[in-house]
Amino acid sequence: MTLFYLACLLAVLPVVSMKSPIFGPQEVRRVEGSSASITCYYPDTSVNRHSRKYWCQQGAKGRCTTLISDSYISKEYEGRANITNFPESNMFVVDIGHLTEKDSGRYKCGLGIVNQGLFFEVKLEVSPGPGHRNDTEVYTAELGRTVTIDCPFKPENADKMKSVCKKTDDTCVLVIDSNGYVNPNYNNRARISTQGTNQTAFSFVINRLHLSDAGTYVCKAGDDSNGDKSNVDLEVLKPDPELLYGDLRGSVTFECDVGLEVAHLPRFLCREIKGKPCELVINTLGKIGQAFDGRILITPKEKGFFDVHITGLRKEDAGSYHCGAHSDGELEEGWPTQVWQLFVNEETTIPRSPSVVKGVIGGSVAMLCPYNLKDRDSLKYWCHWNAESGCPQVVNSMGLSNNEESKQYRGRLVLHEEPGNGTYTVILNQLTNQDAGFYWCLTTGNTHWWFTVELKIVEGEPNLKVPKNAIAWKGETFELPCHSPCKFFSYEKYWCQWSDKGCKALPSQDKGTKQPSVSCDQNSQLISLILNPVKKEDEGWYWCGVKEGLRFGETAAVYVEVKEKVKGSQDVSQVNAAPGEEVAEQRVREIENKVAQDPRDFAEEVGVVKDAGDLDVRSRASADLSSSSSVGQGGNSTVLVSTLVPLALVLALGAMAIGVVRARHRRNVDRVSIRSYRTDISMSDFENSRDFGANDNIGASPVTQETSLGRKDEFMATTEDTVETEEPKKAKRSSKEEAEIAYTAFLIQANNMVTDGQDSPSKA
Repeated sequence: MTLFYLACLLAVLPVVSMKSPIFGPQEVRRVEGSSASITCYYPDTSVNRHSRKYWCQQGAKGRCTTLISDSYISKEYEGRANITNFPESNMFVVDIGHLTEKDSGRYKCGLGIVNQGLFFEVKLEVSPGPGHRNDTEVYTAELGRTVTIDCPFKPENADKMKSVCKKTDDTCVLVIDSNGYVNPNYNNRARISTQGTNQTAFSFVINRLHLSDAGTYVCKAGDDSNGDKSNVDLEVLKPDPELLYGDLRGSVTFECDVGLEVAHLPRFLCREIKGKPCELVINTLGKIGQAFDGRILITPKEKGFFDVHITGLRKEDAGSYHCGAHSDGELEEGWPTQVWQLFVNEETTIPRSPSVVKGVIGGSVAMLCPYNLKDRDSLKYWCHWNAESGCPQVVNSMGLSNNEESKQYRGRLVLHEEPGNGTYTVILNQLTNQDAGFYWCLTTGNTHWWFTVELKIVEGEPNLKVPKNAIAWKGETFELPCHSPCKFFSYEKYWCQWSDKGCKALPSQDKGTKQPSVSCDQNSQLISLILNPVKKEDEGWYWCGVKEGLRFGETAAVYVEVKEKVKGSQDVSQVNAAPGEEVAEQRVREIENKVAQDPRDFAEEVGVVKDAGDLDVRSRASADLSSSSSVGQGGNSTVLVSTLVPLALVLALGAMAIGVVRARHRRNVDRVSIRSYRTDISMSDFENSRDFGANDNIGASPVTQETSLGRKDEFMATTEDTVETEEPKKAKRSSKEEAEIAYTAFLIQANNMVTDGQDSPSKA
């Protein structure tokens, strides 16, 4: 007994505990003698594709009698019904022909070993077909279409008034007559016309049929007892809804056909809600329902066709939809529409993916887009959704698209496809407020795997830091740093060079190699791009990024500009030098080169000149102390003076050259090429500057003599009375002016020394 109750419970449990994923039409209406094709969808699984499919009729007490299945057909259906499975489309179709009124009832289409498994309930209604029924002509027409009713009359009533009325209870309400009257409910929809030349019948035409137009009409020709009358039954049939099966989080496409008659009018799609008017979803006038913002797109086609795509399906999207055309872009009663029934399967195999991503201004986002593994060879692409322009393609598997919309994404957008992974990643960096909005992930394969991602811009700072501008010099080594926070310590860091075809990763090599390389200092979280040597083709956008396995993280972009330098600082100096400076600067360059080659030799040379000068000074002093010198001694003094003067000239010239070097170094250091060899030599490395310059003697008396003795601040001087006077404040001189003044003072002093040397023998 216990086992019996358990078996009953198991038989009922699937029905009451879960929502069936089988989907089919809720109602099917036909007329006698016609046929019907009922399509039933099932979830895409291997078990469902191979399970038993069945069609059964419900009876009393919940029993469902099998009429047809994969391996069985009842006597009632023999010769007029069959069942066909389409596993590649996840559906099976039940075809029934030669319908009669007896076929009306409630049915189930389902799959499973027993008829209590997965199923969907369908109501089939078969009404009498066109023809006479109880001396009444029967007409059938679909909702929104046009019907023409023939009303016969006798020739003697040809000139009498024609009219049509509709029976309502015990009265007959006038609809139209030949005198020009039209009932307001039929205004601009009904008319009367006489057929042929025999004048034995007139036509009653109704356009844009309403459901309320169904009923019995009476045609009249004349009002007296001799007038002609005929009854007509009109049945208005709802069009069979087109079935649309979608998966939760997936997408669907409505393929609408409104006909050529209204193809020029604005098109629309609306959703039917019980007890309410059809709620607008989208139209070609730019209106979109709030619940579908960012995830719906309408695409007009030729000859009255248009497509409506909905992505990111939700449970509440299931229901009945109408697509059509009207001047207002909305559903109007009586206008032809195409009806759709949308079912959303909650037992979906479509993976979850972020529907919202957030980024900061100047930062980046990585959007993950799943796709069906069956479409691994299809083209993947990505578009920016816009309510007005639709969703123009921006990037695809081949690279950046060649259209106007893609120009604003140059250098900051790339699509990374991971073969066999079932996903591809779209990276967008250098974010701005204008980037906020909806983006679609698409493929040329299964349209059920289209996705919508919303990008929101929030407050914050980018995690990766790179220079805003970068200049690399052709032929030299260039290093570009990228700083990342410690939270990316375990992530893989990389640099890549962006192009329209993607972002090519740069190989990881040691610094100083002849190819681009990447090196990373883990302590400072610094990754550097190295180009050695820089080439002109290296100019462009470079990305620094992080990734964890196959999952891409944040990126930062910087544009590297490649420039060429001039030949060198020597050429620059010659170009910039004034004509009068060429000789002096040539001498300065000789001294610079000599110092650069061996500063010690230059110092020794100065020391030799200095020692020679000291020796000659001491000899001259001895000669002055001997007052009884002979003429030969006077001659020796003359020789001594002639030797001292040239040596003093060389010494002063060296001091002046060093001063000019120092002045030019301070003034023109910015003109020196980075490739030139530079050496700064302080004057104190050789001797106090006063020992080599004449600047301190400016304004001294002509009889003043000063001779360096090789010791700091030690000199011999004989002067007349000197009065200290306060000199007026002088304007600050440039280095060039100081050098010229020093050179002038040197000439004056040298001239004095020569004059004194020539006078000394005569005084002695």
